[in-house]
Amino acid sequence: MNTSEQKTASMPAPTEADPKLPRLAEVPAFTQWMSQGWAEPERTPAATPDAAGAAAAHRAKLSAALPGVAFVVAAGWAPVRSNDCFYDFRPHSDFLWLTNCHAEGAVLVGTPSSGGHDYRLFVPAPALPGDPAFFTSAAHGELWVGAAHGPTHWEQALGLPTSPLGALDEALARLSGAEAAGNLDSSMVSTHGLNPSATLRRTLGELRLLKDEWEITELRNSVIHTIEGFSQVINEIPTAIAGGGERWLQGTFDRVARTHGHGPGYATIIGSGHHAPTLHWVRCDGPVQESELLLLDMGVEESSFYTADVTRTFPANGRFTTAQREVHDLVEKAHRAGLAELAPGKNFTAFHTSIMEVIANGLSDWGMLPVSVDEALSPAGQHHRRWLVCGVGHHLGLDVHDCSSASYEEYQGAVLQENMVLTVEPGLYFHKHDTMVPPELRGMGVRLEDDLLITADGYENLSDPLPIDAAGIEAWMAAQAGAKA
Repeated sequence: MNTSEQKTASMPAPTEADPKLPRLAEVPAFTQWMSQGWAEPERTPAATPDAAGAAAAHRAKLSAALPGVAFVVAAGWAPVRSNDCFYDFRPHSDFLWLTNCHAEGAVLVGTPSSGGHDYRLFVPAPALPGDPAFFTSAAHGELWVGAAHGPTHWEQALGLPTSPLGALDEALARLSGAEAAGNLDSSMVSTHGLNPSATLRRTLGELRLLKDEWEITELRNSVIHTIEGFSQVINEIPTAIAGGGERWLQGTFDRVARTHGHGPGYATIIGSGHHAPTLHWVRCDGPVQESELLLLDMGVEESSFYTADVTRTFPANGRFTTAQREVHDLVEKAHRAGLAELAPGKNFTAFHTSIMEVIANGLSDWGMLPVSVDEALSPAGQHHRRWLVCGVGHHLGLDVHDCSSASYEEYQGAVLQENMVLTVEPGLYFHKHDTMVPPELRGMGVRLEDDLLITADGYENLSDPLPIDAAGIEAWMAAQAGAKA
């Protein structure tokens, strides 16, 4: 459903005109007055350097993968948050990969041609002076939301033929049955007989598995900015302990993310003490306990929309206790075992297998498994997964869990290739109310997560500046405090 169909209002409308509160769009003198005297503001869309060239190369890859197929990929619309308030708009990742356009409601159409495809972008016409929506539309009027980008501005910025969205119906009328993907408008699909296509979604997911040089640069920048966010969060721990709590740390990181890009690439996870074992603790509404572990899972989404995804677990007071260190050391051992399996030609599942072997053996040594290690690791067992029910790695890119529409055979069932970017993230999650856990470990959660680029002969750890060993983490925390002083 696009915004033109969403029924929102800030106040009730009168059944009859109220002379005390005239509706401005219905006052001819006012609408004429508002159409005059406006100079041209700067309307050039902000664009990441070399983004247009990267998107053009991505379109060429799609054309080569689906010759002769007409397709439509939609950016989507911002959903309603509450009544007449909308969430911030974020385009669909497949649409971004093909265009690097962030216009709400935009649609890309690919028409087969002798050279592959003729591509045309359709974007909403801006509500400019002379159009009553200029001052009446709180969602899209230029007087409300700032300088708007029209088709000409997007075409100049992206080097991609661009037309007003109003011309889309005519273009789609010639492409009945076209394959469609992205955040699709249901009325557009039904009106023009579009085919929401699993094949198109899968093809785009699989094409995105291998990152090009521009994408890798964006991911590097994202990790750099994310590590800066970690540093600032660590320096705010005393304030959080004193009363700011998890929300203070969440706000600290999110401010860094907004400074360097659009914001966090996913809801920032800040888990102190018994919140740390909760895998997606995004409520962040608890205190930060000085004697407890603090799990931070955070990523900056760059202006190009590529995101990092990094996790470290810190002792809030700067020093691990003996029990905390034992758990952290086991997770570190599993993490290193997983990293050792990263190289071109290795099965994607190899790092998972190595991590699980280390975790199962460690838990067995602690007397926590009700069966042998072999039985636990068997497909019919998996007892160790009680404390590690989540996955331990995934592709990374425009989405934090990137390429999820790819086929199983090309994702988990495939081998690693140079220029893939993925995470490895083992952990142990001992909930406070889990009576199968020794009392001294209850309420403790540890995760280590790095962002890895597969290279010709192994991997590069993009998040390597953050240590993964307990001693290194303690030293890094002390260094951040010293640098702030």
